[in-house]
Amino acid sequence: MTVVRSIALFVVAAVLEIGGAWLIWQGVREHRGWGWTACGAVSLALYGFVATLQPSSDFGRVLAAYGGVFVAGSLLWAWVADGYRPDRFDLMGAAICLVGMGVIMYAPRK
Repeated sequence: MTVVRSIALFVVAAVLEIGGAWLIWQGVREHRGWGWTACGAVSLALYGFVATLQPSSDFGRVLAAYGGVFVAGSLLWAWVADGYRPDRFDLMGAAICLVGMGVIMYAPRK
């Protein structure tokens, strides 16, 4: 159950971080206003909090593993929110990152 909780926290963290960055991008680059930017800042702050809820107490390991989730999540977000179509190399790279995340976070250790 700990692995399932950890994966769920990674997904929530990715939505908050990627979504927050996207909202700021929309507010500033797409001129949608400061309301979008402020919502993005709140979302990014919440991401920082959610990351602390991981069962592991190793900050570096959690953040390194999250990097793989961030890469895959960013491509998925771009596809859904912006119509970006990842190519096979994007998908292959994301898969490699997710495998790396699994090894870093969930490999059996002594």
